[in-house]
Amino acid sequence: MLTALDHVQPAAPAGSEDVLRTFCITALGMTEIPKPPVLARRGGCWFTGDGGQVQIHVGVEDGFRPPRRAHPAVRVTDLDEPAARLEQHGAPVAWGISLPGHRRFFTQDPVGNRLEFLQPLR
Repeated sequence: MLTALDHVQPAAPAGSEDVLRTFCITALGMTEIPKPPVLARRGGCWFTGDGGQVQIHVGVEDGFRPPRRAHPAVRVTDLDEPAARLEQHGAPVAWGISLPGHRRFFTQDPVGNRLEFLQPLR
């Protein structure tokens, strides 16, 4: 039986770890966590946020091309805070048509992966 989503793994080109570290740590407010040694030699980097409730595991992919539509969606309690933080760090913020009962926007990481942020309305 499914109980929770453990992590999301977007792909990235080899050598992009430093720019993704900067993005995840400064623009998303996450903390880098060490990859297990057996996986660390593959490249990539892992991040956590919200006390471990959210994890992003960036994996290196040969011939990387960012997906056009596929993306993770992150639920937040105050949508304006991550939008302002992302804009402050130079990331694009494109407000989407609100889903019933939600506000949302899309952004891209430095290698072109699409991310959605949404806030349930009370």
